[in-house]
Amino acid sequence: MNSWNDAFAVPLDHAVLAWLTVLARVSGLLVSAPFLGSASVAPRIKISLALLLTALLVPGVPVSASGMGAPEMARLLTGEFAIGVLLGLALQLFFEAAQLAGQVCGMQMGYSLAGVLNPDSQADSTVLSTMYQLVVLVLFIELGVPHWMLRGLGRSFSYLPPGHFTLTWPAVSSLLHFASGMWVAGVQIAAPVLVASLFADVALGFLGKAAPQLPVLFVGISLKNLLGLALLVGAVAFWPRFFDARFARALEASERILQLAH
Repeated sequence: MNSWNDAFAVPLDHAVLAWLTVLARVSGLLVSAPFLGSASVAPRIKISLALLLTALLVPGVPVSASGMGAPEMARLLTGEFAIGVLLGLALQLFFEAAQLAGQVCGMQMGYSLAGVLNPDSQADSTVLSTMYQLVVLVLFIELGVPHWMLRGLGRSFSYLPPGHFTLTWPAVSSLLHFASGMWVAGVQIAAPVLVASLFADVALGFLGKAAPQLPVLFVGISLKNLLGLALLVGAVAFWPRFFDARFARALEASERILQLAH
């Protein structure tokens, strides 16, 4: 009887550890990834998706449970969760860049004027930031990036098997270098509105000197608002090509970072 139990104890340990390992990596991705990790997605849907992806990935993931105690297992699962977070974080940075661009453009176009004139009012208008993020989310789904992301999750088990994750300095340096590109992307997204606002401010400054009786401040708010909206409509037409390249670069960067963390 004891020999029969011993024969089935090891396979059961392997199966449970394999499920926990894959589930940890999948959960990390679902926590940090855009769209899938959004708070608008119900927790039961996330849990169901995590279990489904785990069931699909487990058969191809070799895991050794020999001589592994509780501390080693905790480190293993923490490392797997970190791998999933890094896979989704690279894509999430471009959503943050869109939010940053929306905040900058909103201030230039007058949507945050209440907070500028009276900081104590605690008024915060994020209408452009929300719109930018929604447009990027539509592009994210339309370009099929969630499929790229899930394929990248499957490939990650080949070049970074479970238990081999190490937070090396080259990986951290590469992550910080890539994160700094969020500011560059944000400025590139907001550049048309920023440049137009700069020229509008210069023109209104000369106009105010030439005609001091003209209410330049109130005229400028309406002018910059209409000019910014017109440029925004024109700039959105170039966003699919812009974000297609950025999303592909983000996935390549996440794989490069994980390969350095070996």
